[in-house]
This record gives sequence, structure tokens and C-alpha cells, in this order.
Amino acid sequence: MDAYATLRANLKAGHLGPADSKRYRKATGSPIAFRPRAAQPFDDRCLSWQMDARTVSIWTVHGRLKNIGFAASPDQLKTLVAYRKGESDLIFRDGKWFLTATCEIPDPEVFEPVDWIGVDRGIVNLATTSDNTNYQGRRLSRYRRWQARKRAELQAKKTRSATRRLARRAEKEHRHATHMNHVISEEIVSVAQRTGRGRIRDRVRLRRDQRGTLSAWPFHQLGQHLAYKACRAGVPFLEVDPAYTSQRCPRCGHTERANRPDRDHFRCRRCGLSPTLGFARAGGTPTPRRPRRRGQRA
Repeated sequence: MDAYATLRANLKAGHLGPADSKRYRKATGSPIAFRPRAAQPFDDRCLSWQMDARTVSIWTVHGRLKNIGFAASPDQLKTLVAYRKGESDLIFRDGKWFLTATCEIPDPEVFEPVDWIGVDRGIVNLATTSDNTNYQGRRLSRYRRWQARKRAELQAKKTRSATRRLARRAEKEHRHATHMNHVISEEIVSVAQRTGRGRIRDRVRLRRDQRGTLSAWPFHQLGQHLAYKACRAGVPFLEVDPAYTSQRCPRCGHTERANRPDRDHFRCRRCGLSPTLGFARAGGTPTPRRPRRRGQRA
């Protein structure tokens, strides 16, 4: 119904040209077509949920289908019972049918934090927390370089098959990036919630020569995941400017460029704090690294 209403509105507004134009005649002379795999929206009049029996009743062009079972985890079922609102979408994907329901979940009350967890996002290390937890990106860098080589090979072929494979490869890489960002953000927020601490996130600032590397991985998505997961868990969230945080001493607060001569070494010129190797930039304590054995990969 929405498609027909949109067509009538476009005709009335003149978006399809005058009545004698070819575009107008084409729009009114043929019925509206829908994709066979498109999502089908249903409101509460056409689709009803029976939560206790875990079944749904769906109205179709061949009549109403009743007692159709659906599968959901206990947490999903509890959310559906308490917060489901609006229409539901029926989707066919990978040989399976899915029902996507809209749920409006209120934000939990934000607790008063006893301390803060600093999180710094970067390229060499995807995320570094002030608890000395380091999510390294070495394996991810190799994966990105491999994907770039495969894209270059497919783009050089300039065939339809190569174009289709490029699209599938891009979707796969996007799913991989989203999964890793979900895993990292979920672990950080869980630690903050369990210990009663809030979260401080540094915004990303990069030089011009680093923008290509930044665009190859959704760092902004990682920040969004951290923000919404913290809000959903009731964890206080604060975004700060990352300027000079890598040069600031976590013990005395002294900030000086000489405190950090390179990325892996830090020594405070005032209080003498000096780790063996490595430093958590987000205001944490030093992070020692294990020595590599002979023949071991970095």
C-alpha cells in the first residue's frame, strides 16, 4: 500500500512529468513490481504473536496461516514480550525465513562510576584500555593487505564475474570488520559494567598520510559500538580529546613530549615512571611485552 501511495503522491506533485510524457505513461501503464526476496512488512492486523506457544499467525493472499512456530533465545523472547512495538518484517535469506520485530527498549539508569576506563583507538593496536588490555591489529593488517591484493587482481580483469566477486568480497570483509568491532566493544563495556566504572573514549586524530589506512577499517564504527553498548548497559560514557594523552604520565599527570621518545617506550621526566616496554596510551599503567622466541611470528 505504501508503494501505491508513493506513486500517487509523485504523480500529483508532477515528479514524473506531464500526463502525456513517456515516463508518466510508463509509471501508470504497468503494475508496481516487487522483488521476490524483498522484506514483507506486517502490522498487528496481519501478523499476531503468541508468545506462550512461540507461534505466529500470518495473513497471506491464500488465507491466514496459523500456528507457525518460531525459534528465539530466552533473552530475545523476554525482550519481545516486554518491548515489541510496531510492524514486523518477514525476510527470506539463505534458505531460511526470519521475522524481524521492532522493539523500543528504554535506556537503563546510568550509575555513578567509581572510576573510569580509558580506551584509545589506533591502527597498530585497534584498542588499548587503561587496564593494560591491548587488542592488537597485526593479524588484521595482514588480512587487509591480502584483501587489497585480491581486489586489485579482480579489478584488473574487468569482467562481470569479477565485479560480482568484488561485491561478495566487500560484503564478507564488512561482516568481518563488524564482528571484530562487536567483540572488542562488548568485552570493554562488560568489564566497565562489572567493575562499576565509566568509559572514556579518545577521538581519533590522524595525519594526512594515515587517512588511507584509517579508511580501510571502520574505526568510527568501533566508537559507535562502544557508545551504544555503554548506553544499553547503563555505563557512563565520556568522549575526550586525545591530544597529548600519549605524553601524559598516568601517575603525576606531567605532560611533555620527551616523556615518550617513540611508540613503545615511556619515561616520565618528573616522577620517573618508566615501563620496560609498551605503554597504554589511554592513561593506563605500563604494559610489558613477552619476549618472542626464535622463529615465532610477530
